[in-house]
Amino acid sequence: MTSPLERARRFEAEHERAIAERERPAFHLSARVGWMNDPNGFSFYGGKYHLFYQYHPYDSHWGPMHWGHAVTSDLLHWEYLPCALAPDTPCDDKGCFSGTAVVLPDGRHALMYTGVAEVPGPDGRPRQVQTQNLAFGDGVNYEKYAGNPVITAADLPAGGSPYDFRDPKLYLDADGRFRCLVANDRLDASGKRLGGQLLMFESDDMVHWRLASVPAQNPGRLGMMWECPEMFSLGGEDVLLISAQDLLPEGLEYHNGNVALCLLGRFDAQTGRFDARADQAVDYGIDFYAPQTILTGDGRRVMIGWMQNWDTCALPLDTAPWFGQMSLPRELSVKNGRLYQWPIRELDALRGACVEHKNVLVADGEIALEGVRGRTVDMEIDIEPEGEIFTRFEVIFAADADHRTSLGFRPRESTLKIDRKFSGSRRAIIHQRRAEVRHAGGRLRLRLILDRRSAEVFVNGGEKALSATLATPLSADGIRFFCDGQCRVNVRCWELRG
Repeated sequence: MTSPLERARRFEAEHERAIAERERPAFHLSARVGWMNDPNGFSFYGGKYHLFYQYHPYDSHWGPMHWGHAVTSDLLHWEYLPCALAPDTPCDDKGCFSGTAVVLPDGRHALMYTGVAEVPGPDGRPRQVQTQNLAFGDGVNYEKYAGNPVITAADLPAGGSPYDFRDPKLYLDADGRFRCLVANDRLDASGKRLGGQLLMFESDDMVHWRLASVPAQNPGRLGMMWECPEMFSLGGEDVLLISAQDLLPEGLEYHNGNVALCLLGRFDAQTGRFDARADQAVDYGIDFYAPQTILTGDGRRVMIGWMQNWDTCALPLDTAPWFGQMSLPRELSVKNGRLYQWPIRELDALRGACVEHKNVLVADGEIALEGVRGRTVDMEIDIEPEGEIFTRFEVIFAADADHRTSLGFRPRESTLKIDRKFSGSRRAIIHQRRAEVRHAGGRLRLRLILDRRSAEVFVNGGEKALSATLATPLSADGIRFFCDGQCRVNVRCWELRG
């Protein structure tokens, strides 16, 4: 009898042949087949970076979650490996949800993930409970621990929800002790949801766990359930990444819905509490969620996220053979009290010849620049007013007679807007986002990276980032510049070789 894992592996190996390489991103990881969401198990093992991902191989829509698997040497060119996990045991037969990975002293690659199973709820109706589970492997094949689950509802503090208890972030300390940070929802006595909390568990053997502390609870303004937690130190600060559901907007800092957040502060190892002094969005564009990070061998903290959003998961066509891609890996730093992001330096090696235009006047209209076009592009743009400050400046890209996406800067409002409503989407999903940006009298620095099906923007050296996926035909490769008023721009444009 074919197991669910064997079936998934056969299916993906057969059906990936129908996906033309040209239809995929050139240097972003996309689903091998079917559906992709959260990155999982971002780790370095056996001389390569491993990235697993939430995966439904049989359909380009969300379904029973598996773990897809890919490896890379440079974080840009990915090789697919066989599906790593499938829902096939009593504690995960409704899905193998998100988790992380560590390398054990004995050389094994250990995965910790959330298993989902269905049980009768308090009212007798079926409810899906979530538990934390283990699997061990060699970088290709993984065997689930026979004693799963290892953390269950019995380990939760009072009020902890067994239905929203997921996304373990696994740590192996220098002293050999294991820690695990898990997202959890809180319920009152009537079962009403109160908002998210993070739980820290500890273990000496990775099998027997105890609740050590509650590092953070939702203060009531940052959405409801918190997902995909991760904590690390960077630049003299402790950083807590979470992905918040059901967020309410706060000016232009947060938008409605599901948003990846960064909290900066201090984790007190004695009390087990994280004290936040500041919070911010991780990405100010349309599509970014559930990031994970890794510390590279040369000391860089690198983050990768799902370049999509639960509110924008409408496909161009229901028959698309794959859906979902990851963001460009980003090097993180903390500067001026903020989290900064910048494309990994390995991307520079993909740059071809540079097309450069200096001190170009853009005046009361739209222009194109010779040699500046394409859908796999790395472009740096410096903007400066010519005389009186202008009203609006736009970079228009992925453009032809019928399609375009734009990045619009309004210095008088201090806003930057990404707008893809004419990008080719046939669904009424979110198409615009605005972010507040700092500028010096209309002077702004932008870096725009295009990769066939996406755009990522980095502002003022990484102070803010905006991401969006694109449904635009690849033949639409025009790039233009517009100004309502007058400005001068310096443009450096590299075609990126996939």
